This record gives sequence, C-alpha cells and structure tokens, in this order.
Amino acid sequence: MADLQHGLHPATEVGELDDLTGPLAAGPVTAEPYTPVSDPDDEPLQRAHAILAAHPVADGYSGLPWALRHLHWYDLELGESAVATDVPRLRRGHVGALFWSLHLPGGLDGDRAVGATLDQLDLVKTVTRTHPEGLRLAYSAGQATDARNCGRVAVLLGPAGATALSDSLGILRSLHALGLRVLTLSGASWAGEAGLTRFGTEVVREMNRLGVLADLSGASPETMRRVFAVSRAPALCTRSAARALRPHPANLPDDLLAELGAAGGLCMVPLTAEQTGPTVRDVADHLDHVRAVAGSQCVGLSGTYDSGAAHPQELGDASCYPRLIAELIGRGWAEADIALLTWGNVQRMLRSGDFTARAAQQRREPSTKTIAELDG
Repeated sequence: MADLQHGLHPATEVGELDDLTGPLAAGPVTAEPYTPVSDPDDEPLQRAHAILAAHPVADGYSGLPWALRHLHWYDLELGESAVATDVPRLRRGHVGALFWSLHLPGGLDGDRAVGATLDQLDLVKTVTRTHPEGLRLAYSAGQATDARNCGRVAVLLGPAGATALSDSLGILRSLHALGLRVLTLSGASWAGEAGLTRFGTEVVREMNRLGVLADLSGASPETMRRVFAVSRAPALCTRSAARALRPHPANLPDDLLAELGAAGGLCMVPLTAEQTGPTVRDVADHLDHVRAVAGSQCVGLSGTYDSGAAHPQELGDASCYPRLIAELIGRGWAEADIALLTWGNVQRMLRSGDFTARAAQQRREPSTKTIAELDG
C-alpha cells in the first residue's frame, strides 16, 4: 500500500514515441534451458497458460512509475483500477519480470531531468518496498529468476532517457549504482541523425563497463549501426515493431532488423495500436515478421501499459498475455520459440550485459572524459 503525492509537472503522456529519450556480447551466453510442459492436444488458451506458467513474460516497458505519480492512493497488491498494471493482473498474465520506465515528459533537460529521474527512481523503490508480497527489485538475470521462484514479480529499472545524464559520465555511474540497467539513447545531442559523436561513443563504452544496456528505439539508423560496431554488449529496442507492416517512425525496417539480430540484439514488440495495429492478430503478425527476419532470439514483448498508449483489442491490460500466446500457438509457434519470446531472450540480454561489464572492468578504468573535451 502506498500514499504518495505527485509533484513534478502536470500529467503528460510518457508513452508517446515522439518523446523518446529515450555485436553479440563478448563470449557465448545462452538462454535458460527449455523444457516442454504442455500437451499439444490442449486448447490454445489452456496451452498458453501452461507454457507461461513455466516461461513467464519479461515485459520490456511499463509506464507505471509516472502514472502512479498522479494517484494520491493506491494498492497494487489488492488491485488498482486506475491503472492497467497491478499484482493480480500481472499474475493472471503470468508476468515474471517488468522493466519500469524512467522516461520523462518532453521539455525536461539538464538539472531538471536529472532531478526528475532521481524522483522516479525513489518512487519505484518506495512502491516495491511497500508491496513486498507482490514485487521485488532485481538488478540481474539471476535476481529476476530468484524473484519469480519466490512468487514475486521482478522489477527492473529502466529504460531512462539520455537527458537524465546531463552529458555526464559521473551521473551515468551514479544512476547505475542506484539500479539503472537500460538507457535510451535517442534524444541526446551525442546520438543524433549523423550517429554517435566521440562523446556518444565514450558513453556507450562506459555503459558496457557498467552493465547498462543501450535502448535504440527511436534512434537514427546511423546511431544504431554505430552502436552495433562499438558496443561489446548487445543492444535492444524496447518499443519497436516491423516497419514493413506498419510505417511508424520507431518501427524498424527489415535491414535494421536483420542487423539487430546479427548483432545479438533484441526487438521488443510493443502492444500498442499505433505501432502494431488494433487487434491481437496484428501484434502476432509483427512477432511473426521479426522472428522471420531477425531470428527467434531477437524477439521480445513490451506491454507499454500505463504509458498513455492505446492497446489492441483483447490486450487491454497486463493480464492479457495468454491471449497473445494462444494466437501464436494457433499459428504454429513451437513452445521453445515462445519460451525465448517471453523469458529466455531477456535473460540472455541481462546476462550478456553483466558478462561484458565484468570483462570491461578488468581492462578499463571509469572514464573521466567530458562532452566539451571530446566534442568541443
């Protein structure tokens, strides 16, 4: 239970992708072993529940932190009708882990963005502390699995927007120490249409050293390709679908999807009507397409609930994942591929980030470079 006052700025839709400020890791990292759990003669929805019970959803994007700022009282363990995400619905949807977005409304930069992001971090930690029977903070793949095995939903911190750094590698290190694990690069002066600047390259290398994953949703093709070349850890797109099916600017064309897959990255398809279409079948079409172009180890899910986005029919809140999985079963998806989609691919990303960080810390000291020094 929590009684928290909102206090930053008037409510703004955090999920609008216009406001995004959002090669394979060094060494082999594999997903958790897959074990068949269901009878192929079961009805698709029953099979979906059985598969998800063993391989729950790791949801790549939740706008819940900002939504909660504007509620004077809520209880996520009992159930909260004012939002689309609460513990009962997460359990009905078989959600085992959830990335809580720290994105901010547009217009915040500099010290205001840093302060607002710290407020968001503090709120997330308060919410998880006051809902201990349902939620548990996690900072690694192992901790996410531990939380799931204890009957809790793992809460992972990020993505945050690049404006939260205020062009400071010291602030990046501080945010990582507070738990940040994903940073969106779009919106930064050092990650623009022309690609990464020298300082942007230094940011990515320092992220590798810390174990902060790069989120490339909304980034330019030049920035994405430069990250693929520079980063020793795989990158992810927390809210990107297939542009071949729906020409949204944050969706990825097939050439970038293929490059993302070749680099060991992850495309997390958002469950939004704007990016994927108005029905559960449309979302499944995008998942089919991403898997066909980039491979089964490159596709994941982002509910984007409580971000201000409209959702497809039958996918209105966090309890609806079994309906989507039932649709994929009807299309002939193998249980092993569903296990990668829901849980295994995110685990691989988290482990890759940690593996890369341990290796980088042996050969690289914390960077003291500044944007003025590198970009003049």
